[in-house]
Amino acid sequence: MKIIGHGNIITCGEDNHFMSDGAILIKGNKIIEVGDTSSIQSRYPEAEFFNANGKLVLPGFINAHMHLYSTFSRGMALSGEPARNFKEILEKLWWKLDKELKSEDEIYYSAMVSMLEGIKCGTTSIIDHHASFGLINGSLDIIERAAKDCGVRSVLCFETSDRWGKNLCSESIEENVRFIKKTRSDRDSLISSTFGLHASLTLSDDTLRRCLEEASILNSGFHVHVAEGIEDVEDSLSKSGKRVVERLYDAGILSEKTLAVHCVHINEREIALLSTTKTNVVHNPESNMNNAVGVPPIIEMDKAGVRMALGTDGYTPSMLESLKVAYILPKLKYEDPRAGNDVVERMLFRNNAHILGLYFNNPAGIIKEGALADIVVLDYSPPTPLNSINYFYHMIFGIRDSDVDSVLINGEFVFKNREFTKVDYEEVMAKSREVAKRFWEKM
Repeated sequence: MKIIGHGNIITCGEDNHFMSDGAILIKGNKIIEVGDTSSIQSRYPEAEFFNANGKLVLPGFINAHMHLYSTFSRGMALSGEPARNFKEILEKLWWKLDKELKSEDEIYYSAMVSMLEGIKCGTTSIIDHHASFGLINGSLDIIERAAKDCGVRSVLCFETSDRWGKNLCSESIEENVRFIKKTRSDRDSLISSTFGLHASLTLSDDTLRRCLEEASILNSGFHVHVAEGIEDVEDSLSKSGKRVVERLYDAGILSEKTLAVHCVHINEREIALLSTTKTNVVHNPESNMNNAVGVPPIIEMDKAGVRMALGTDGYTPSMLESLKVAYILPKLKYEDPRAGNDVVERMLFRNNAHILGLYFNNPAGIIKEGALADIVVLDYSPPTPLNSINYFYHMIFGIRDSDVDSVLINGEFVFKNREFTKVDYEEVMAKSREVAKRFWEKM
């Protein structure tokens, strides 16, 4: 057993409260008790004791939409005229990159780097959306190995798409099916799965039907990009006479188990369909800004009862960074300094935690008895009072990634006193540079 003691604990969740000089008792991968440090320590003197020394203790951050494979794009210089719109960004960068991911090393190290950087930012869980059309079969096993090597809780899928032809599309469907079956036997492990789809603009009606048939047998939802760019809407209208959400709704893709990522270009009827089906929407503010695709109608979705979570879309490993931008962006969009505060506050801990709970037996993103022991310790000394009511604003205006001192995932320290415990970080980065250099030569 372990005790994280002498911490200033924010429990988060619906019954969020602040506990000064609090302690968390951990057995295996679960939280057993939360209470006063002296009381817990006196009753469990044999437990390993970690002294938080008054540091802030929070549930680990959950990234609800990530592209681990995007790592090797960092710093890459592309020849030719820069992309002028979202479709060209896909064609000139991302679709070229994922087609050239062909080796185990490329997939492994692109995942490892992003996972380790996420840990340094306090991220304990990642819901990933993978694409490597140069190596499909077994690719999710490679990412699983990376996740277990560094200790990150992960939900994995493969991006099904028609863009590279029928054979590779079929392989991507088979990879989703195979991996879902593999992970279903152990829902208490670090790894889970869902069914990946790219986006409406690269999915035919026939492919959607095939995916729905397979997912229905497996009782799985989907992880799919929805109306990210206007090109997705135009393509859907051209194919079907329907907007993107309408097309996916008619195809049976939307449900409470599905993650609809982005939802930038949607109208009132589509918002109603997302709400009716209880489909989860994942907001990725920095990526949307970088791709110049627009800002999703988060206030309208919230009023309609749509559950919205927060991701990074591969733009950054930092959920704190994404949170800060998510907080600011609606103020600009709606020209109202009040806009989005409560909506964004719910995203990171409540809604992300709910979504992660779809894939594991125990709750996460909360500090309470029975929850998964995924915890971040922050070396943050607030210059003003901090409590359960204002902690969110300390996260927006005070807490930084550099404050992350220690991280536990599944009851195990993976980052302790600012040092990785399971892997040699510098060795991983050095190997990644070697693999990336060879990869760039192909690109």
